[in-house]
Amino acid sequence: MDIFDKIAKHMGPLGQHQKWSHGYFSFPKLEGEIAPHMQFRGKEHLVWSLNNYLGLANHPEVRKADEEAAARFGMAYPMGARMMSGNSNYHEQLEQELAEFVGKPDAFLLNYGYQGMVSIIDTLVDRNDVVVYDAESHACIVDGLRLHMGKRFVYKHNDIESARKQLERATKLVEETGGGILLITEGVFGMSGAQGKLKEIVELKKDFNFRILVDDAHGFGTMGKTGAGTHEAQDCIEGIDVYFGTFAKSMAGIGAFVASTEQITNFLRYNMRSQTFAKALPMPMVIGLLKRLELLKSQPELKDKLWEIAMTLQKGLRERGFDLGVTDSVVTPVFLKGELSDATAITYDLRENYSIFCSIVVYPVIPKGMIELRLIPTAVHTLEDVQRTLDAFSEVAEKLENGYYKENLFATV
Repeated sequence: MDIFDKIAKHMGPLGQHQKWSHGYFSFPKLEGEIAPHMQFRGKEHLVWSLNNYLGLANHPEVRKADEEAAARFGMAYPMGARMMSGNSNYHEQLEQELAEFVGKPDAFLLNYGYQGMVSIIDTLVDRNDVVVYDAESHACIVDGLRLHMGKRFVYKHNDIESARKQLERATKLVEETGGGILLITEGVFGMSGAQGKLKEIVELKKDFNFRILVDDAHGFGTMGKTGAGTHEAQDCIEGIDVYFGTFAKSMAGIGAFVASTEQITNFLRYNMRSQTFAKALPMPMVIGLLKRLELLKSQPELKDKLWEIAMTLQKGLRERGFDLGVTDSVVTPVFLKGELSDATAITYDLRENYSIFCSIVVYPVIPKGMIELRLIPTAVHTLEDVQRTLDAFSEVAEKLENGYYKENLFATV
């Protein structure tokens, strides 16, 4: 079959129309505007789909830092990769402050989180090593594993006994190859909101010789007493060998970092191809991230407000009979029974008739016959936003149960 024909078959009869059906947002430009309320096709919407946990995207101090750095350096500098002409004292300062914050000796900045995780895995292991990983690992982890030329074993999601069995298999194999074992999991799983069982995994080190890599994209800034991450929340900082965090969630920026021992971090610094052959993070982003990290550490009330909004939202949804699964983080999934057509109709109804914008998740990410509406609370949502959303979700759920969406066609493209 011709490759274009294969793609057309995969896309289905509506494939020619399946562009970004979300349209576009007009983001706030003035200080004081509330970030979750945005213009969508000329109409204001309440948005629960923003990677802005602590509300730093529109924080006046952050905007000032970004603006001043851009005015001083422009958007181009530094003009090169870190190993060539792209290093600066600001890059190194940010690395040092991040390492100290997450409880590791050293840290290395990464241009992008997704790209970074793929490259971390590719760099840490070779064909003699074995990777053991959680079945619900993020796509960036899965893509990194695709580059691994050695064996990999998957364990059932958050199932410690299953992890133990796969570590047993891995141990037998590395006894033959002479390699090592890398276990990969997440601090907070972004779709379910469940915390990875980091402390229990660390306990497995008593019985097995392996290293742990944690992707804490959703935990960094939101979890733990200081916001240092899920490893802080579970009191197992020392047991995590390689810690990965992104700037795209709590820090409302671009890029990521990896933290470990000085030896491992330096090895990554000089061997990660995605960083060696790529331009360094622009100076305005780095200087802006320093300000974001400062606020994250000095204003714990931002995290407190985030959790107040999240817990009020989750409590209200549960009281109204909604299934939130096993979330024990601020990520708020709402599970409903329905088909793809129901999912698109619900989100269209919420968007057009209730002016509420949220993300939908359907098969194959979740089982067939299920719909997930994923809500991402932020510190700049209000309790009024929560109440408005609870009322809208109650009405939408009643429509779904009564077959309203099967009887009424909604334009979804």
